[in-house]
Amino acid sequence: MRLDKFLSKATELSRSECKKVLHRGEITVNDEVIKDGSRHIHADDEVLWAGEPLSVADGNRYILLYKPDGFECTLKAKEYPIVTDLIAVPEVASLRIAGRLDVDTTGALLLSDDGSWLHRVTSPKRHQPKRYELTLADPMDETAQAHAIKQVANGILLDGDTEKTRPAELSFIDETHATLILTEGKYHQVKRMMAYFGNKVIELHRASIGTITLDGLEMGECRFLNDDEIEQF
Repeated sequence: MRLDKFLSKATELSRSECKKVLHRGEITVNDEVIKDGSRHIHADDEVLWAGEPLSVADGNRYILLYKPDGFECTLKAKEYPIVTDLIAVPEVASLRIAGRLDVDTTGALLLSDDGSWLHRVTSPKRHQPKRYELTLADPMDETAQAHAIKQVANGILLDGDTEKTRPAELSFIDETHATLILTEGKYHQVKRMMAYFGNKVIELHRASIGTITLDGLEMGECRFLNDDEIEQF
């Protein structure tokens, strides 16, 4: 790999910024100052920037982010900041999102640069459970709750769809708080399902995806997945 490409992959510097760093003599390869970006780097070369070692990630990255409210799951900022602004890894723009969350929704978000893995995470054929915690605008009494639980378990036909939702598990904590476990990801599905019952979701949080939870993470933080978490998909 060329040195300038290595620097770009190992840091968040642009190609032009890499050239400036090289020109200033801040890069050493095996203790030798190198200013030529075309120099080829090998696996056993030691590359330092101002005395600090640099490396390029080997293979794909698999990341869990605890998404806060107010961030968009897009690759380019529109009205709001984007979720990758919260992830400090080289070449963050190469990451893609598995199962996006609305701007006002918080919780577990998976990102990777492994396209086939992302497809497996989101594929409805995999039946991967995703657990949501929701707050409703209007209280639902025991009769309404029982009706909703039964309907959701049997599948419901949402407005604009041609097929019923896959059977899901709805449970209530109290009259305005519930959990919902889905094994599919239709557009705005949780909100549309509650609208089917004449209610509105005012707070929505994705607590887990498969066996992956947010335990140990604060809102806005992220971590790399371990091998078991990756392999479940």
